[in-house]
Amino acid sequence: MIVRRLTFALLLLAAIESAPGQNLRPWKHGVIEPKGDAGFMLMVGQRDFGARHGLKIEIMPLKNGATAHKALLAGELDSIESSPGATILAGAHGADIKILGCDWPGVPHGLMVKSAIHKVEDLKGKTIAVAAPGSLPNLLVNAILEQHKIPLAEVRFANLGGDLDRFKAVIAGVADAGIVAAEFMAVAPKEVKMLVTGHEALPNYVRLCLTVTGKTIATRRDDTVNFVAAEMEALKFAVTHRDETIKLTKDAIQAKPDDPRPAYAFDDTLRQNAIDSEASVPFEKLNWLQNELVKAGNLKAPIDLARIIDTEIRAEAIKRIRK
Repeated sequence: MIVRRLTFALLLLAAIESAPGQNLRPWKHGVIEPKGDAGFMLMVGQRDFGARHGLKIEIMPLKNGATAHKALLAGELDSIESSPGATILAGAHGADIKILGCDWPGVPHGLMVKSAIHKVEDLKGKTIAVAAPGSLPNLLVNAILEQHKIPLAEVRFANLGGDLDRFKAVIAGVADAGIVAAEFMAVAPKEVKMLVTGHEALPNYVRLCLTVTGKTIATRRDDTVNFVAAEMEALKFAVTHRDETIKLTKDAIQAKPDDPRPAYAFDDTLRQNAIDSEASVPFEKLNWLQNELVKAGNLKAPIDLARIIDTEIRAEAIKRIRK
């Protein structure tokens, strides 16, 4: 199985309040493994958001975007919330895949540095902790260096794994800087600061979109509309219910009661306007993203994005909510 089931008891026992005898149709939704801002994306599996639309939504955790798309195309999932970059690449290779809307237009990462580094130019000759080639951390650092006209050859890159690994590398002095999720600023020592936010460096970047296959739309159109409607309602609830969203995050990542990261991530997400509860389709930003994929050599040429985008499902979901 490509998909691994969540072990967190709260999520496995997500409360779905339905009327007696109501038959709920199963819907498996894949998300990237929960982090400090997980409450937003997991909320659709809570309360009765799915049940109100006839669905029993099961949240499935995925290691990364590549795994998410493989599981979706293999028929193991009904929908995923993952990077549109991976969707564009899959669509360019002929995959039967459709973006329905993008609920995370923001970037949760930034360039973390020691306080001795006052400007990006100070990174010349220094070591920057990044991730695997083609990942968001690498795209972000390349954009920052390009904007400040610093050749890649004038810095050293160290692939140091996930956010926590990169954070520890900066704190320990193994790296002079690192691309790290903003939530780690909540536990960072005073000598560490966020020099450049992801929103500043990549204002057009889209983090996550709701994606399904064309086959699912064809065979379960009504359920697909209902899922998007449930997702919109869940996101609107999440952004207006701080304590409940933070608690959901803490339960999901098994954080200690005094861990400040979930609260920091919630506030930073709203501060950066990083959640779009109506899951709009930002065509211009998606076009920018595919042009970046072409520049990076991941995509040979831009494709007609209309091939991999379905705007009708979202439009129907909005009508259903407003009835």
